[in-house]
Amino acid sequence: MNTGKKVAIITGASQGIGAGLVNGFRARGYRVAATARSITQRDGDPDVAAVAGDVGDPDTARRVVETAMERFGRIDTLVNNAGIFIPKPFIEFTPADYAAIMSVNLAGFFHVTQRVAARMLAQGSGHIVNITTTLVDQPMAGVPCALTALTKGGLDAVTRSLAIEYADKGIRVNAVSPGLIKTPMHTGADHAALARLHPLQRLGEVQEIVDAVLYLENAAFVTGEVLRVDGGQHAGRW
Repeated sequence: MNTGKKVAIITGASQGIGAGLVNGFRARGYRVAATARSITQRDGDPDVAAVAGDVGDPDTARRVVETAMERFGRIDTLVNNAGIFIPKPFIEFTPADYAAIMSVNLAGFFHVTQRVAARMLAQGSGHIVNITTTLVDQPMAGVPCALTALTKGGLDAVTRSLAIEYADKGIRVNAVSPGLIKTPMHTGADHAALARLHPLQRLGEVQEIVDAVLYLENAAFVTGEVLRVDGGQHAGRW
């Protein structure tokens, strides 16, 4: 099936930023293939296809891409939103921590993006957006998270690498780098303390990340960009 409506794949789509992205793309008239470990099909919305699975598993990548093509006939956009954040001192990370973070943050990116890029190359167009973190550029002494920096820093770098590799092939590659966002990851009790970690003195809203992704989606002359939506964190010490 290919009715001309654009199609987005969104990973980590069951809650928080991912769920907001599904809503944002649907509001723009996109069909969406949404994947997460525990995602379920939306009642009454045939234009969202839910694919439950571990994004670090190559079979999940296969199923979500095949689902998008079988249900909707095309793939125009991929948002690599799935990620794990485990803050702890470097020497306290366990082999299980390392395996989990590498699987979701890097293997998940690799398996899905490689399959999607092949489809985009065949159709001669597409847009890939990676969700990173401002901690890649602006580490904080009070938030030790070396494995997040290691993996999300990889996404930051590969954004530019793929942007150049695919620039003459009709495919753009960009990233959004959030600060701390008000999602189910953070309880209301810690919001005041977390807000002080941003120069703007508040947490970001999910819609502000969605707006950034949708800006990049429409910015046809922008590729290789890392758009920071972090309340000023990246600008320096405060």
